[in-house]
Amino acid sequence: MPNIVIGGDRIFYALHDTPRGARDGIPLVLIHGAGENHLVWPAVLRRMPGAQVYAIDLPGHGKSGGSGRASIAEYAAFLAGLLGGLRIRRAVIAGHSMGGAIAQQFGLTYPARTAALILIATGARLRVAPQILQLTESDLPAAADLVSSLQWGPGTPEQIVRLGKQQLLANRPDIIYGDYRACDAFDVIDRLGDIRAPTLVVGGTADQLTPPKYATFLAERIAGAQLALVDGAGHMVMLEREEAVARAVEQFLQAQGLLG
Repeated sequence: MPNIVIGGDRIFYALHDTPRGARDGIPLVLIHGAGENHLVWPAVLRRMPGAQVYAIDLPGHGKSGGSGRASIAEYAAFLAGLLGGLRIRRAVIAGHSMGGAIAQQFGLTYPARTAALILIATGARLRVAPQILQLTESDLPAAADLVSSLQWGPGTPEQIVRLGKQQLLANRPDIIYGDYRACDAFDVIDRLGDIRAPTLVVGGTADQLTPPKYATFLAERIAGAQLALVDGAGHMVMLEREEAVARAVEQFLQAQGLLG
């Protein structure tokens, strides 16, 4: 799998390429959430037909070296550097949860490099419950138990819940704590009107961490944004209802003329 050195950190990314000569579309870059890695994206999204897809591990996450960033703005700056290193001039930026915050920040800071935004289970402000912050700093297993109890929709198979918790616990505690602190400080509510990129907002109706009102708010405040609410899905909507999310993303990209 490919790696690239950005700012001294070796960054891992999974690449699904289109056939040679069929790269008419804009690259799709998948940004995971706090304490996650590129595997949080199901194969149906990472290998979308007709798309050149980059699923990255943020610094300090998954197979990437280095340390996490202290703010969402710093993560967006990292993403700009990564795209530059990959020689990607413009991209569709898709983000889940904290990744959705990074996507919004990127769209605001680098509008000319943003072909479109796909915001999944996220919000314009991402306050983190004080109990989660406290436990993440002092008792990561307890924090993982609490987050796990909140991030999945009803009826999610226990095996998937268990795997999700294992992925969270595989992170260094300082990385997860830093991610949650960055989320807690994030707030672009008053700037959503400045986003000009075509935007798709995806949420789950049973999401307890970023409730559907967050998705509705984004769709109402971002000019021309489309909203896709997935019935019964929780915060991990793209894993719980992968086909529904992939269909919404593919239809959005096709309508925008962004698929090859």
